[in-house]
Amino acid sequence: MTLEPRPGILDIRPYKPGAADAPGIANPVKLSSNENPLGCSPKAREAFEAAAKSLNLYPDGGAVKLRAAIAEMTGLEADRIVCGTGSDELLQLLGRSYLGPGDKVVQSQYGFLVYRLVAMQSGAELVSAPETDYRASVDAILEAAGDDAKIVFLANPNNPTGTYLPGDEIRRLHAGLPSTTLLVLDEAYAEYVDEADYETGVDLARNHDNVVVTRTFSKIHGLAALRLGWAYADRSIIDVLNRVRGPFNVNAPAIAAGTAAIRDTEFQRRSAEHNREQLAFLRQQLGGLGLDVTPSVGNFVLVHFPDTDGKRATDADAFLTSRGLILRPVAAYGIPHALRLTAGTAVQNRAVVNALAEFLKA
Repeated sequence: MTLEPRPGILDIRPYKPGAADAPGIANPVKLSSNENPLGCSPKAREAFEAAAKSLNLYPDGGAVKLRAAIAEMTGLEADRIVCGTGSDELLQLLGRSYLGPGDKVVQSQYGFLVYRLVAMQSGAELVSAPETDYRASVDAILEAAGDDAKIVFLANPNNPTGTYLPGDEIRRLHAGLPSTTLLVLDEAYAEYVDEADYETGVDLARNHDNVVVTRTFSKIHGLAALRLGWAYADRSIIDVLNRVRGPFNVNAPAIAAGTAAIRDTEFQRRSAEHNREQLAFLRQQLGGLGLDVTPSVGNFVLVHFPDTDGKRATDADAFLTSRGLILRPVAAYGIPHALRLTAGTAVQNRAVVNALAEFLKA
């Protein structure tokens, strides 16, 4: 007799991280995972090293100091914050808490792949709402959600497109959803955005009991290796998440590093400034090569390639990889003609541009 998992589990295709290796290349340039090219805050590194002296001790199960630091720096209430091993864990905890077999989950057409995993892990049905020019459509999401969606996931800004919805559209989306639908706003890239009409969803979450905002330390804070994130929501939701998370789900070095990182506003400022400069460079240079680049407010760009023999995205990916430049194919998102390029250092970005110029002329 073969032990069988719950129905639907074997239908799940495991999440595939961005590649890190290029065959035959000793030190490839990894621009496939939207990591911070400046590294992390020196203060966070020092805090991590200090915490490593006490690895024999259990961490604080409530991440009290980290939540207090987040509250201090964001103006939020510490008792309405829960921390997790990356925002990915928090998204999965929401699925475990609020989804069951047959429930409806809605995302935008090119939503983050983890939303599909969350739905499938719970046996829920995932519905993707069509986007317009790689931008989420509130009307399409509301139509897909109807009056019976349990969760609506929306990344704002979105990965892998880099597009966003302004604050008035987010409010219109929430207003159009029934009170029984949970709106989850995934703001992993929010700290990079400086558009005047962009708004974080924390005010919605503060004033309504069916909104959750998630953030991560993996992007602007440069702590991807530590797997650290947090969520802000009504106390009733935080209470539920605290009941289903592991008792020590965040490790002590991550708590220490995250506490230092959230307070290092100078490192965050430098990271955001570097990103603005490099996004502008990539848009200008890649556009000059004749490539279409979706406008992005994240720390990456989506680069589209022609449907021409020898010049497709798969060809470009192979060419770049052979030169030790690793980008992220996004066929799994339904965009087979594009590659996602993390905005790296100035030297790395120039290397990609030069290589693509050679590729397109070949």
